[in-house]
Amino acid sequence: MSEHSERTSEGQLRRALSALRHDPLALTGSVVLALLVVVGVAGSWLAPSGINEVDVDRMLQPPSWSHPFGTDELGRDVLSRVMVAARVSLQVGLVSVGIALAVGVTLGLFAGYYRGWLDNVLMRCMDVLFAFPVLLLAVAIVAVLGPGLLTATVAIGVVYTPIFARVTRAGVLSVREQVFVRAAVSIGASDLRIMRRHVLPNIAAPLIVQTSLSLAFAILSEAALSFLGLGVQPPAPAWGRMLYDGRGFVTEAWWLGFFPGAAIFLTVLAFNLVGDALRDVLDPRQLTVSEARRSAT
Repeated sequence: MSEHSERTSEGQLRRALSALRHDPLALTGSVVLALLVVVGVAGSWLAPSGINEVDVDRMLQPPSWSHPFGTDELGRDVLSRVMVAARVSLQVGLVSVGIALAVGVTLGLFAGYYRGWLDNVLMRCMDVLFAFPVLLLAVAIVAVLGPGLLTATVAIGVVYTPIFARVTRAGVLSVREQVFVRAAVSIGASDLRIMRRHVLPNIAAPLIVQTSLSLAFAILSEAALSFLGLGVQPPAPAWGRMLYDGRGFVTEAWWLGFFPGAAIFLTVLAFNLVGDALRDVLDPRQLTVSEARRSAT
C-alpha cells in the first residue's frame, strides 16, 4: 500500500475509534451491538429454556421471574426464542451486506475506473435494480427462489448491491484523478494493483459508513420477509416471524409482539447511532461543516 493510502487509512481508523469513545450515543450503540453479538453467538447456551420446549400448561403466561418475557401460545419461553433469533438476524444482516459489499464494490470500481461503455452498462443495470422498492424486489426474488433463510439472505444482498456500487463509483471518479494515482499509472502499475492499493483504501470511509447503515436496513428487511412468511420458517425463531405470530394476541398477550419488536428496534437504532457517528467523522463533507462551525464559534 502506498504511504499516502496508509496514512489515510490509519487516520480514518483513529478518528472512527475516537468518535465511538467520546460520543455517548455512539458508545451506547456500540455496547448494545456488542451485547447483541454475544447473545447471537452464545444464545443457545445462554437461553434459560429450549426454543421449542412446548408446555400447554404454561401457555400465554405474562412476564414473571420464571419467564421474564412471558410464554407464547404453545407455552414456549419468549426470552429464549428472542435470544436465539438474534443469531438469525445477525447472520442474515452480515452475510447479505457482505454479498452486497463484495459485488457492489467490484462493479463500482470497474465502472468508475474504466468509464466508457462498461460504466454505462453496469450503472444502467444498477439503476434498474435501484428503481424497485427494496422490500418489493426482495419479495419477488424470494418468491421465485422459494422461502427460506438462504434465499432471504441472497435476496437482501441483491437489493442492496446497487447502493454500494453507486457509492464506490462516486468515490473512484474523484480518486482516479489524484496525483498519486497518476504517478502509479506513469510507472507502469497494473490497473488491478492501482485499484487495490491506491483507489480502494482512499474510498474506504464512505463504504464503512454505508456498511454500518445497511446492516440496520438488512435486519429490518429480514424481519419483514419473516413476517410475510418468506424468511425463516417455523419452528425456528425469528423476530419478524414472532411478530407475525403475536399479531393475533395483541390484547390478551401483548408481550408476544412487544419483546421481538423491541429487539428489532434496539438493534436497528444501535446500528444507526454507530453509523451516524462514523459518518460525522469519516465523511469529508461532514468534516468540513464541523470545522466551519468550530471556526465560527
